[in-house]
Amino acid sequence: MPSVFETSTTATPITFVTKSSWDAVRETLPPAQRQFATASAFAAKAGGYLALPAPDGTIAQVLFGLEDDGARARDPFRPGALPGLLPPGTYRFANAPHDARLAALAFALGSYRFARYRKVDRPDVRLVPPDGVDPAEINRMADAAMLARDLINAPSNDMGPDELAATAQELAAEFGASCACTIGEDLKTNFPLIHAVGMASDRAPRLIDIAWGDPGHPKVTLVGKGVCFDTGGLDLKPSSGMLIMKKDMGGAANVLALARMVMDAKLKVRLRVLIPAVENAVSGNAFRPLDIFTSRKGITVEIGNTDAEGRLVLADALALADEEKPELLIDLGTLTGAARVALGPDLPPFYTNDETLAADVARCAVTENDPLWRMPLWPPYDAWLDSKTATITNAPSGGFAGSITCALFLQRFVEQARSWLHVDIYGWTPSAKPARPEGGECQAARAIYKMLSERYG
Repeated sequence: MPSVFETSTTATPITFVTKSSWDAVRETLPPAQRQFATASAFAAKAGGYLALPAPDGTIAQVLFGLEDDGARARDPFRPGALPGLLPPGTYRFANAPHDARLAALAFALGSYRFARYRKVDRPDVRLVPPDGVDPAEINRMADAAMLARDLINAPSNDMGPDELAATAQELAAEFGASCACTIGEDLKTNFPLIHAVGMASDRAPRLIDIAWGDPGHPKVTLVGKGVCFDTGGLDLKPSSGMLIMKKDMGGAANVLALARMVMDAKLKVRLRVLIPAVENAVSGNAFRPLDIFTSRKGITVEIGNTDAEGRLVLADALALADEEKPELLIDLGTLTGAARVALGPDLPPFYTNDETLAADVARCAVTENDPLWRMPLWPPYDAWLDSKTATITNAPSGGFAGSITCALFLQRFVEQARSWLHVDIYGWTPSAKPARPEGGECQAARAIYKMLSERYG
């Protein structure tokens, strides 16, 4: 999508107001505009919008309401509503919102529309970059977020394992990276869990492998869950649970978004991206409850539930990544309903035993308005993974602490990486918010990119 930023000396000003500042701002308005605001009953509530007319009938300035400084909750992305409100034109911030950089990013993110299957009216608005804000960095983040959104929003008939691999290959080519795929039966020997999950579909499973950067730089490996549709397998989901399972490749989409930012910013890392891309389908050769498979790492896994498939495909990919002993190993996946029960759709949990990494990720999540919340890799629950017939089960009985036991399952496949970070994302915005339309969402990628930029910029 083209940049929303533009340099102009005639841009229409946007004045941000709060309930506490509105009286003072109103007194600075010309009498006609002041009367117009009063007649319009503009109250400076958060999200409130009013275009004030100039004597010649054009727009003199725009008023837009924000939360007061002392409000119980402030949305730094509130200005992301503006692209859907403003008439066509070029605008500038006349005064500072709560955070000018996040407001500019929100403006860019709020301009997104998914237009692959029907004609939509994209907001024809531009923004003069606020002072001190780097438009290239904002564009980098916005382009990555829109890549993730487009991939997740695409229906599964047009976004299967092959199409996801094609997108990865295009991204790799854009930045001079290599991209290889291991496909179908070629997975059976070295990646048996990926093969098991994907073998029931007539769309062959594959492991996508991207490499970029100077081999002498620190190794950073990203692993993303690429389940392009999840029926639940033989432990079939109900129709309501299957409705938005096109988003089950949200981990892969967000890993590609993160990789795009890393490569575009030319961070000093040796980047590897691994995406197990599969469809969890139902057929006569589908993997079954209580089947046992020997993973790439040699750990035998009993299938407690075929709908806990994401951790299976990630396990083989993590084992491969771990063999290289990367400095930092990161995985993202749309993995557990338990995470949503605990923290809701907007606040993904993350897991790590590296205290410095945890602090850095938590801090960057706040500064980037990309919420994350640390959860514990609680050792006593590790015993819940025990199986009577295999090393571990993929789905402990009982239903308690589902996100934690998933993280503990994945931890079994990571031994040699210096640091490991696991994020259990939702990848979807259930109801529209400023800068975040309903549908596929980029989660955790901006916060992690910020952390990587600080370390390897």
